[in-house]
This record gives sequence, structure tokens and C-alpha cells, in this order.
Amino acid sequence: MDYGRFRYEINRKERNARKVQKSKSNNELREVRLKTRISGHDRISKTNQVKRLLAEGAKVKVSVMFRGREITHPEVGTEVLKAVAKDLGDEALVEKAPAFEGRFLTMVVIPNRQKPNSKNQSAASLATN
Repeated sequence: MDYGRFRYEINRKERNARKVQKSKSNNELREVRLKTRISGHDRISKTNQVKRLLAEGAKVKVSVMFRGREITHPEVGTEVLKAVAKDLGDEALVEKAPAFEGRFLTMVVIPNRQKPNSKNQSAASLATN
């Protein structure tokens, strides 16, 4: 075997190892940014984007950006994040509660692994038995 072929085989093995490692790691953190003055329809659009990312299996960091004097009213950002969490419903769990990181108010949500329908089915089967 010549050296060029040997190097080629090693590179292929390393590339496949990286590919498998990347496909196994689903702990990527994606971010969706909002503003404090976001309208209801735009918030719903961003929430749908969060749902899509959660369906892919990623953690999602939802951030509310404060600009200028908006930082003096953090309750507005908290209300936006609460509304997003309410819109997500049973599809997501809040892993990290809203907290400030500089001029951003952030929370981290993760996909809910439990199916709400399976709970209802198991409860129904217990009631019949």
C-alpha cells in the first residue's frame, strides 16, 4: 500500500467519526431574539419558530433585547417571556428561568419528552382496570 492511500483511509475514518459524533450530539443551543415592543402576531411567529427548533431536538434560548431606556422596565420583558412560555404550553419545559445577561433578559427552554396524550391514555387505562 502506498502512503497516499494510507493517508486517504485515515482521513476518511476521521471524517466519518466527526460526522457520527456531530449527529449524536443534540445539545446545540439555538437562540430566538425578541424586542420589548413586539406585537402579538410577531410574538406568535417567533413562538412558532421556537416550536420548530424544539421539534428538531435543540435547546432554545429565548432572549428579549432592551434598548436605551427600556432597561429601566424589566417587567415588560418578563411579561413577553411569560407569554412565550404560555404559548409553548406542553411542548416545552423551562430549563432556566428568565434572568438578565447584560442587556438581554433570557430564558432557556427544552423539548418536553413526555407526550401529553400518553398520560391521558395511561390514566384512562388505570381507571378501567
